Amino acid sequence: MALLEVRGLRRRYADVDVVSGLDLDVGAGQALALVGSNGSGKSTVLRCVTGADTPTEGTVTWDGEPLDERKAGVRAALATVMDDLDHFPDLSVVEHLDLFARAHRVPDAEAVVDDVLRDVGLVAQASQLPGTLSSGQRRRFALASAFVRPRRLLVLDEPEQRLDTEGVAWLAGRLQREKADGTAILMASHEPALVEAVADQVLTLGTSR
Repeated sequence: MALLEVRGLRRRYADVDVVSGLDLDVGAGQALALVGSNGSGKSTVLRCVTGADTPTEGTVTWDGEPLDERKAGVRAALATVMDDLDHFPDLSVVEHLDLFARAHRVPDAEAVVDDVLRDVGLVAQASQLPGTLSSGQRRRFALASAFVRPRRLLVLDEPEQRLDTEGVAWLAGRLQREKADGTAILMASHEPALVEAVADQVLTLGTSR
């Protein structure tokens, strides 16, 4: 059974359907990529799935029940990267990640944070304030915030943004490992190399869909 099921999703703004009649399924260890031009509704779908927006019609089901981000079980299972991470101005990179890990009761949080810092390539920036990071480093920091917490579903909106070619290759490898660990992935992407490397399903959004 799919962990995430979306049926008949419609999101209408004023008199315009941004998304209409969308169905999708994502199972454990699978990745589905949403592709399409800017304005095709990719981010809208992700916001509706995560509860940041409310569908006009349709259902979003997680593990057989309506997805409600207010439920503790959903919050513990769902990790998102929708944009650069909001941060506390006086906490360093490592302090943020340690806070996220401990808030989610991650065993051996310090070791997990250290491992993630190495993986995302931010060891040298660990003591910096997030506001001092470069744009690419801020993207890695946002991704790190998802990787330090428990997760069964990753929802990623253009996670390749501001990463160079080497960074995209690293991200592809990381997401492949996430799948191997049983994590379900729903992502929107404009990067063909990332989609090809990670996605088991590709859904093209747009007016011709």
